[in-house]
Formats: sequence, structure tokens, C-alpha cells
Amino acid sequence: MPLSQMMLHEFDQEMVATRKMLERVPDGNPEWRPHDKSMTLGRLATHVAELPHWTGRALMEPGFDVMPGGVRRPPLVVESTRERLALFDQRAADARATLAGTSDDTFNESWSFIRGGTPAWTATRYYGYRRMMQNHLIHHRAQLGVYLRQLGVPIPGMYGPSADEM
Repeated sequence: MPLSQMMLHEFDQEMVATRKMLERVPDGNPEWRPHDKSMTLGRLATHVAELPHWTGRALMEPGFDVMPGGVRRPPLVVESTRERLALFDQRAADARATLAGTSDDTFNESWSFIRGGTPAWTATRYYGYRRMMQNHLIHHRAQLGVYLRQLGVPIPGMYGPSADEM
């Protein structure tokens, strides 16, 4: 069985869990942050919604420069939950199609994470996908859960019932 087919079940489960978390983000307070050094709620929720796009970057592009020309890309902020969910649904569908169509040979090709034209690291596309999409998404989804907890929003279960669902 191709590696991509083995990975689709996990991908689907993580997308369901991520959508449940994004559904809980309240409208009307996008500038809230738990600490001055933290992302705003609107930026973090948007980042979580857009992260499936990294699947195509890791599996279809030779590398990705987060600071082309030494300039950080302007962050996307979508302020309404409805719009964020639409963004997430489209990005997740595109990512699933890309993942499903990726050959084992492609997973073994070299891929680079680049900052300002300089590779920060180079590994296989498989590792690039796992680190920069899947693991990155799970990390920020958990961070979003902490934000929601601090706002008094009940947290959905990710891998079974949450304390709020028990």
C-alpha cells in the first residue's frame, strides 16, 4: 500500500479534530491574547485554519522560504469563525487531494525549509510534511485550546472526550 494511503486516516482524524476546535472560536474578540508575546486569538485561529496549505508546500514545491528577500510574509487574519471554517475546509480538501496523490518516490525527495534565502534545514518531503503541516498544526491547535480555556469556552475532545464533555 502506498504511504499516502496509509497516512490518509490520520490526516482525516486530525482535520476533524481541528475543525471541532475552530468551530469553538468566538467571534468578536480577535485581538485578545493571553500575553503580550502571544499571537492574537484571530491570528492564531487563522493560522490553524490555513496550516493544511503546508501540505502542498511540502509535497509539491522544492522548498518554502518563510522570509523571501529577508522579509516576513504579512500574516493572514480572518476575523469571523464562518470565514475561518470556509478557509479551513478548502485548505483541508486541497491538502487531502495532494496527500492522496503523492507517490512514495515523491515522499523521499529532498525538501528545504528556508529563511531569507538560506535553508534552515533540508530533509525528505515526508519529514517536511510531518513537521511543517501535521505536527505544526497539532501544536497550534493545542495552543488554541489553551486560549479557549482561558476565555471560558468548553474544549472539544481531540482523542476522546475532553473534561468539558465528561
